[in-house]
Amino acid sequence: MAFGQLPAFAAWRHRGARQGFEVVFLRTGPEGSRLEGSSTGVEGGQAWAAEYAIDVDAGWVTRHVRVRAQSATGSRQVRLESSGPGSWLVDGVPAPHLDGCVDVDLESSVVTNALPVHRLGLGVGDEADVPAAFVRAFDLTVERLDQRYLRLDDEGGHQRYAYAAPRFDYTGRLGYDGSGLLLEYPGIAERTI
Repeated sequence: MAFGQLPAFAAWRHRGARQGFEVVFLRTGPEGSRLEGSSTGVEGGQAWAAEYAIDVDAGWVTRHVRVRAQSATGSRQVRLESSGPGSWLVDGVPAPHLDGCVDVDLESSVVTNALPVHRLGLGVGDEADVPAAFVRAFDLTVERLDQRYLRLDDEGGHQRYAYAAPRFDYTGRLGYDGSGLLLEYPGIAERTI
């Protein structure tokens, strides 16, 4: 089952690990898609707010990312650009620690978990290691995050994946709607619209 057309917008309520809200606006054209949104959160007694713009090509390969964030410690921004397959520039500087990462994963965002499932198009029973350029919510530090997706049987017309991020000792079953956006991220967020 392939994903259908993206909606004009989507929203999630953060719950569990943090409290907050995320809204994203999605635009698709012949060259790819743009995901523009903002997310707020309270986590570990600290508050943050972030806004982002992510450009992916028609194959869902991430090309450009801009994130601006604010917390009690101040405002900051970071820009990531693909400098070739699996290579990145962070604020214009080569980032070899991200070699092999094709996707970006924003700690402050749920929508970035749509990037690898769209790009990979896994069949039921297929799995893939999907390292990502991981952008922290509080200070916008960019790190490597190893992740794994295993496509499970569809349920109720929704694609499902077993997801693992060993660094955070996290595993969960992620369900995606017909457009390939998360419905629920167990312990993290749930879709509201």
